[in-house]
Amino acid sequence: MVRMRIIDAFGSGTPAFSFEFFPPKTEQGVANLFETVSALRDLEPAFVSVTYGAGGSTRELTLELVARIRREAGIEAMAHLTCVGATREELRETLERLAAAGIENVLALRGDPPRGQADFESTPAHAS
Repeated sequence: MVRMRIIDAFGSGTPAFSFEFFPPKTEQGVANLFETVSALRDLEPAFVSVTYGAGGSTRELTLELVARIRREAGIEAMAHLTCVGATREELRETLERLAAAGIENVLALRGDPPRGQADFESTPAHAS
């Protein structure tokens, strides 16, 4: 599959649309997700994205799904990357893993404040 930067899909003069998926909680859910991705492939989306769970709780599954969708379904995929609660080193490692899997498209988000906190407070140990 040829790599594509998602930004290039916009401004081409033709509409670009995508689908966003949440990582499933079960193996059956993963199977259902790939059936859905397969069915939607015929619509030729510009890309699909896979979200992160709250606090990065689905980070591993998000990385796995994005790489697998791109590899198996042949659809450009973008990973969400929630930065709150992650150290710079953890973010660096995640980005390196995405790059190694051929994923160049990442939507980096600060994320919501940690559970129980009303406000987001940046610390030197976390990405801001």
